[in-house]
Amino acid sequence: MGWPNRQTGIVVIALAIGVAALAVGAPGTGAQKPAAGPGQLGSVQFATSCDPAVQVDFARGVALLHSFWLDAAIKQFGEVAARDPRCAMAHWGTAVAWLGNPLAGPTSPRGLQEGSAAVARAKAAGAKTQRERDYVAAIEAFYKDHDRVDHRTRALAYEKAMERLATAYPEDREAGIFYALALNITFDPADKTYANQLKAAAYLEKVFVEQPDHPGVAHYLIHSYDFPPIAAKGLPAAKRYAGIAPAAPHALHMPSHIFTRVGAWQESIDTNKASAQAARAALAASEYTYGLRSYEALHAHDYMMYAFMQLGRDREAQALMEEVLGTKKLNVDHFAGAFALAAIPARYTLERGRWADAAQLTFTPSELAWDRFPQAESIVWFARALGGARAGDLASARRDLGRLEALRDKLTQAKNTYWAQQSEIQRRAVAAWVALGEGRRADALALARAAADLEDSTEKHPVTPGAVKPARELLAELLLETKDPGGALKEFEASHRTDPRRFAGLWGAGRAAELSANRAKAREYYTQLVALAQAADGGRPELAHARGYLAK
Repeated sequence: MGWPNRQTGIVVIALAIGVAALAVGAPGTGAQKPAAGPGQLGSVQFATSCDPAVQVDFARGVALLHSFWLDAAIKQFGEVAARDPRCAMAHWGTAVAWLGNPLAGPTSPRGLQEGSAAVARAKAAGAKTQRERDYVAAIEAFYKDHDRVDHRTRALAYEKAMERLATAYPEDREAGIFYALALNITFDPADKTYANQLKAAAYLEKVFVEQPDHPGVAHYLIHSYDFPPIAAKGLPAAKRYAGIAPAAPHALHMPSHIFTRVGAWQESIDTNKASAQAARAALAASEYTYGLRSYEALHAHDYMMYAFMQLGRDREAQALMEEVLGTKKLNVDHFAGAFALAAIPARYTLERGRWADAAQLTFTPSELAWDRFPQAESIVWFARALGGARAGDLASARRDLGRLEALRDKLTQAKNTYWAQQSEIQRRAVAAWVALGEGRRADALALARAAADLEDSTEKHPVTPGAVKPARELLAELLLETKDPGGALKEFEASHRTDPRRFAGLWGAGRAAELSANRAKAREYYTQLVALAQAADGGRPELAHARGYLAK
């Protein structure tokens, strides 16, 4: 089994030197297993020519890499290199770790510097086998000319280098697994055939049968299937990953990517609670200054907030938001943390239709370098502008819309095409509600539909559980506002296909059906809403209305 060998005459090197396996902790099948000791990271087999005495520690570093526990991986590989200075692969591992979370965004400036230095050390150490030299050359392809070549071009070069590596050594499962990750790094958000992701998944599924306790296989399968039409395929990996590597905060969080796609809200809450707890524990045990907030915990909290909102558990959501708003400083100025800080208050207000509150959102903490994260900053201006428009404060909505447009232009100038497009989706959606407030109904509908169509043409970023407010759902709400319940019902149902079991989506569909005198569908959607929010605690009027309708 292996990647198709596109090259001829390649001799596969037998991997017989110092094979080490890290197998710690019992595998599990659930996603809610609590964090455990630092050894529970899964099972990894990775042959190297390094000193046999460091093999287990090297394998542990690779397991840390596979669960994106990157600061721990850097420390682990550093210790391996100190014990065996000729272990080139230890420096390779360090270079891979300095990529950062490669699915969250481009490598940081420091990461580029440190990663390049690690590559240089790996080359200087002199790998003893051609296979190891090929590993080093592959990661070098990512860092090469980083001061002159853009991130995506270098990522594509790395993907091709990993493809060559995986093809040359088809029995080397780690080469194939890292190639699968590279395919997910370079996927095209506009490709609705999911070519890269399904190619990665096809290989990973085979290895998953062979190595069911491998952390990277489960992890990258989840990422490969993190898209509405294929999300259900990721449930087996989602249900296993947290049990495979219960010590890793990211492993405890990742199942919620699939749970969110299929609307399994309680499962998402449970696994993210465990992830946040593990992230806080890891931070408390580190050398970091007391009082910092873990960006990984915030990332888990964003997914938790999304799930709380769908279940109508507003009191827990409010407590979570208040905790988040108490953030003073992040342990790492990471995009995922900034995104969560912007998204959590926005979700809390917009999901509940608290438009005036949304219009007053501020940047918390103010000390964060928000200008470094325009993708996150745009969320705040979107929520403010949408809140102002729907609360009837058109002057503030227009002002905040101008800020959103400026951020879109900044992202465009920086050639950050994906996030510029996301800001443009937000801009169109807000402009639609401003136009409606100004009495321009046709313009409002055209803008809202254009926002929804643009959002449909792309995919969500891995950092977010979903749009702060789905554009097609906003179009449906606008159609309701303009007395077109039949059109609204059609759009709500279309939105369900990409964003299932959303509170606002089910409520809107039920209300649109009711106003359309479609009693069967009104009962269907109101019944789903009441079942979804059976543990709701916020006294939402929509829920009371649905229960009243069903009681008639």
